[in-house]
Amino acid sequence: MKFIGVDLGWKSQPSGLCCLELVDGKLEILDLDRQDAIAHIFTWIDTWVQPNTPALVAVDAPTLIPNATGSRLPDKLTHKYFGKYHAGCYPANQGLPFADRTINFGLELESRGFVHAPTIEPQKLGRYQIEVFPHPAIVHLFNLDRILKYKKGRISERRLELIKLYQYIVDILPTFEPALCIKKLSLDEIPHTGTELKAAEDKLDSLICAYVAAYWWYWGEQRNLVLGDRTTGYIVIPKMRD
Repeated sequence: MKFIGVDLGWKSQPSGLCCLELVDGKLEILDLDRQDAIAHIFTWIDTWVQPNTPALVAVDAPTLIPNATGSRLPDKLTHKYFGKYHAGCYPANQGLPFADRTINFGLELESRGFVHAPTIEPQKLGRYQIEVFPHPAIVHLFNLDRILKYKKGRISERRLELIKLYQYIVDILPTFEPALCIKKLSLDEIPHTGTELKAAEDKLDSLICAYVAAYWWYWGEQRNLVLGDRTTGYIVIPKMRD
């Protein structure tokens, strides 16, 4: 079973991409990449996931947007449950500039057989897609009291926060079930410049997305939350660990 993480650029900016594969109970990193055009993203996905190959694609973007205006139910619920962590998500509706891009991305995945999976039978092979959101996932996976603020601010401050994320990934995810094998994690040093820092951020976000995909497939609702549903839109988030 393979797990694809897509940190989708909601406008025209590049997207971070990660492919994990479950081998002998461990998640191996097959690729960490970054692509610009949507067509190139799907070429990358098709390269790693052949037709009829079981896989779960986790997308950090609103691929289901039923509402013409306002916010979706899952958007509101992130603020209700994760606002105290500064992890409420951006509201999505059909009138916003990014909506066609993100909705069509989900439809293109559906055309490849990746069905939406706001509910899932754990460890059942298939082709699925889900929406995820790295900020609350990171808070819960690593038992944090607030998000890691590597998105905004001075480059030096963002870099320190991204270093924290990298260390959490390297130190903690290998201890989970399923365990992440980090021997092929090819980010030996977090960059110092803005452009390179953004590229590293996109890749690490995509790795978190891919890990959440694996965690959802492996455990289902036993160890994950689902905010919303297929009708309202939904976001899958790992539960806080004891």
